[in-house]
Amino acid sequence: MSKLLEIDDVAVSLGGVRVLDGVTASADAGRFVGLVGPNGAGKTTLLRALNGALTPDRGEVRVAGETITGLSAKAVGRHVATVPQDTSLAFDFTVRQTVEMGRTPYLSRFGGMRGEDHDAVDRAMERTDVTQFADRSVTAVSGGERQRVLLARALAQDTPLLLLDEPTASLDINHQVRTLELVRDLVDDGKTVVAAIHDLNLAAHYCDDLLLLGDGSVLAAGDPASVLTEETLERAFGANAVVSKHPVTGSVYVTALPEQRATGDAEGRVHVVGGGGSAARYLYLLSAAGYEVSVGALNEGDSDTETARQLGLDVVTVDPFAPVDAAARETVIDHVERADATLVVDVEVGEGNVANLEAARAADELVLVETRPFAERNYAGESAARIYDGLRSHATTVAPDAVLGAVTDAVERGRRSGVSAETDD
Repeated sequence: MSKLLEIDDVAVSLGGVRVLDGVTASADAGRFVGLVGPNGAGKTTLLRALNGALTPDRGEVRVAGETITGLSAKAVGRHVATVPQDTSLAFDFTVRQTVEMGRTPYLSRFGGMRGEDHDAVDRAMERTDVTQFADRSVTAVSGGERQRVLLARALAQDTPLLLLDEPTASLDINHQVRTLELVRDLVDDGKTVVAAIHDLNLAAHYCDDLLLLGDGSVLAAGDPASVLTEETLERAFGANAVVSKHPVTGSVYVTALPEQRATGDAEGRVHVVGGGGSAARYLYLLSAAGYEVSVGALNEGDSDTETARQLGLDVVTVDPFAPVDAAARETVIDHVERADATLVVDVEVGEGNVANLEAARAADELVLVETRPFAERNYAGESAARIYDGLRSHATTVAPDAVLGAVTDAVERGRRSGVSAETDD
């Protein structure tokens, strides 16, 4: 692949303060590069250097072989398009007029829009699904819709490089996913994109490569798995984090541990019901927090089994591909009864592992993780659905990011009730 973007030893100072210092990186054509790092790391400043808004004190930026600082403003506009973080617009143009501004680098001083310019605007609006808003004032559309309008304006520029500054910062989760899915499609069709993204998990899921900045320098660069390690996150953010794989997407997934748990001083016992890799990140998370963790029943050879053993956890197992039999079920019930809390992750359930759900009914304190309805992962029929509904009726049901807090609360309740029971005896 050719190097569409080359950043060579770039240094930038603002107000006498060095913001970027010796940044060197590159991007191949047709790649999605995420700029990540803590606030003040220099992400927005780097984007401004890439589009020529800032002239580096040292070094240079080249796009498609052209040095950006050596080009006229119109020439830069034919090489680089930018979608800013702030989507608020003061002027009262229509959506179509706003998108047409993307053709400015191609228009002569006194010339109007030509057929090819109108065609480029039509394609950009259709691609971003804003054609239906064409005659509406750009100030009258929603934030998510306005984000797509500005993306359409950038696409109308027809540049080899597209820059986005925090494209999901002010959007709800639905519009975040919709925006990044659209950008991912553009990359898959050959566009080169560099985006500053504050959400590490979104960046890991959608980007081909990450550039991690810290104090104006490059701390790490490469694919998400090589950049988002616990060591680099500690160095860049000062965060105590667990890095695992998302159980549904398989992407790198980062979970920050609360400061009060940073030393792994949590007390209590947690049993986890999972399988097929669905529990791995939670096993890392709970183990790192300091809990005594058990898991099962799992098949030998299951990726969750391997993760548990790597962490030195107590694992209830059955033979490869074998169902959870009566003996294993009783062992799981024993673990659940001895645990202060039980965590049931969003595992797929079939005839072979429905016994784990049955065993979870012995839990006094239960936390369920849901990223999708149970009906979408239930392969054991109505009986499994009834068991799950029963569990859900007295459980705390949470999204993945809320697991640690929910388990912490459940363990504290479980330990308090255990103390009360001993006192009564």
